[in-house]
Formats: sequence, structure tokens, C-alpha cells
Amino acid sequence: MSTATATPGTPAAGHPAAPGAPAPGATAGHPATGASPAGVPAVSPAAGRLTGRTAVVTGAARGLGRSCAVRFAAEGADLVLVDVAGDVAGVPYPLGSGSQLEHTASLCRAQGAAVHTVVADVRDPAAVAAVAEQALDRFGTLDVLLNNAGIAAPSGKAVHEIAEDEWELMVGIDLTGAWRMMKAVVPAMVEQRSGSVINVASTAGLVGYRHFAGYVAAKHGLVGLTKAAALDYAPFRVRVNALCPGSVRDDPLHEGRMLAEIARSLDVDVAEHEEIFVQSQPMNALIEPQDIAGAALWLAGDDSRQVTGTTLTVDGGFSAR
Repeated sequence: MSTATATPGTPAAGHPAAPGAPAPGATAGHPATGASPAGVPAVSPAAGRLTGRTAVVTGAARGLGRSCAVRFAAEGADLVLVDVAGDVAGVPYPLGSGSQLEHTASLCRAQGAAVHTVVADVRDPAAVAAVAEQALDRFGTLDVLLNNAGIAAPSGKAVHEIAEDEWELMVGIDLTGAWRMMKAVVPAMVEQRSGSVINVASTAGLVGYRHFAGYVAAKHGLVGLTKAAALDYAPFRVRVNALCPGSVRDDPLHEGRMLAEIARSLDVDVAEHEEIFVQSQPMNALIEPQDIAGAALWLAGDDSRQVTGTTLTVDGGFSAR
């Protein structure tokens, strides 16, 4: 489940058209990855910090899931890309699609990665168990789990206004889904005596936000789950850390839309939401998807081999106030 420009001419449904000739690596209705936003350094495909490893990425169809998956692939990892690849009843905005998941896979393959895609809902225990089984059958090892699947809405209500099904939906995806993925994947890491689990939380896992009680509770719970799991698995050299992004720009390259949906829940004008969110950023800039991918890469690799049970915050100083 994703936390979420095109070739010239008529774009595929849901994807904007971009002027000019198609860039290398572009597929119908989706952008290529050759370009980087202004001020963001290009990724070097030659570093190989994850060579020989297999990474499972949930919410991989678009947004941060795509950004992290492509970065992992550029660093030598093979990928198991997981997404619900369709809308979910009760979530008031479109989630990642099957075509977006396949586009992420094509971008990873362009980096030289072997890729296996799985359509799965993290609320479904059988589907989650199948992810781990298929990953082991295909690659024989599970080295990195990036728990990125999540939703930001239904939100926009005071605590007493949240319906039972809205609460269960938010917690079921954003917290229980991550636990369920760990339950399926971590035993293989324990057996091989190595692995890195990265739970994508949020600054909402560190501070409170008005009218976002379900999201805040789920993300705080995810940070707590991370700390407890880190102690459970430290004797087996399996590390568990939380990654807490701040306000991440909805980069068209990755087809993200999370920040726009948060803006809608807050009744913020979507046409001006980036400017409004920037006003609360100490560094006067939104976080870029590449910033989160770089942090995830560090947690996935050997440079963080003694780091477990921590929360790595990438928010431009927002939570320091």
C-alpha cells in the first residue's frame, strides 16, 4: 500500500503529460528517472552498498516506496516489491496502482536489479505470509525489510468524531501491517543471523498533530514496536530502526501524493499546500524523496551495523522546536 512525468502526447489515466521527447527508462504513463530535482544530487549506480542482498519494500508502487526501491537497486540489491495495487474502501484517495507497481519494477530492473512483484494487502495474514515465501523461493535470502505501506487518511477529525472502522483501518494498515510483515520476514533474518528492518514512521510518531489522532497513534505505536523488536532481535544481529520523515515533497517523478492528501485533510488549499508547509520548516524547504531514500540506504547497509532501536528523523529540524 503506498504512501504515492509522463511520455509526450496523451498520458495514461492518472498521469500528467510532460513536454519533449521521452527520457530513457520512461514507460507509458510514467516518468523516467534520469532527471533529479534542482539541488538534488544524482544517484551513482556504481557504489554497490547492497550488492548481493535482497530487499522487501512495501508500498512500492509510488512515492517513498519507489524512491527507496530504486535507490536500493542502484546500490546492488535485488527487490521484492509489494503493494496493494488498488484502492481500499474507506481511504478517501486513490492508492498506488498495478501499473505504477510495474513501473517501479522496470525502474529497478534498469539499475540491474532482479525484481519480483507481489500484489498484497498488509492487512491480510495469508497474503503477507506469501510475500515472504515467494521472496525466499526466488532469492533464497531476506536481508532488508522496508515497511513503507501506509495511509494518511481518513483523518481531519477530533478524537471523539473518529468512527470505529476509520480507527481500525488506520491502525490496521499503518501499525499492524508493519508488525505482520515483520512476523513473516524476520524469522528468515534470525535464521541467517543478519538483517535490517526499517519501519517508515513519521514526525507524527514523535509529536502530535491536531485532527490526526489515528495517524499519530499508529505512528507512535510503530516507533514503540521498533524499539521493542530491536531488543528482541539484537542477539541475532537483526537490526530494527524507525525512519521518521517530515513533510516530503510530492515529486512527480515518483508519483507521490501523500502531502497533498494531508493538506486536503487539513482543509489546506492543495494548489498552495507546498508553500504553506514550507512556512513551518526551519530549513525553509520540504524534504525530498531522495533524502528519505538516502537515510533508508544507510539503515539498510553496513555503515549502520551497530544502530538498532533508534528513530532516524529526516525533517529539516521540524521536530527540534
